[in-house]
Amino acid sequence: MSNLVHSTEWQSRLTEIRQVTKQPLGVGTQFAFVRTFLGRKLEANNEITEFSPYTTVAFKTISGPIPAEPAYHFEPVGNVMKLTSKIKMQPEGFFSIAEPLISASLERDMKTGVKVLKDMLGSQVTVTAPLANP
Repeated sequence: MSNLVHSTEWQSRLTEIRQVTKQPLGVGTQFAFVRTFLGRKLEANNEITEFSPYTTVAFKTISGPIPAEPAYHFEPVGNVMKLTSKIKMQPEGFFSIAEPLISASLERDMKTGVKVLKDMLGSQVTVTAPLANP
């Protein structure tokens, strides 16, 4: 999960991710994301703002229809890895009206994606705060 390119393997509505910058994975690395929402293709560029492999990856939208700041935090708890996922969004225009729908959709997608991750990793994964939008 630390390498965002792999997100398409567990997020069904995320159809494409490509690294835009040539630098090694870390703070400042940029990615182009393509996802579907309500039958529409949405594209956004994101930049990693915090990166510590196996601990934290946070990024922010630098261009796209919905300004957001997602973050994944990983913490070993006994023999289980705990994943905490948070997303801060600032929808504008049409998307501000649809914010409750967007939040519900992202939360469903994350819950479904975590089930896929569990199967991929062959181990237990515990998720807290699947979606936070203060």
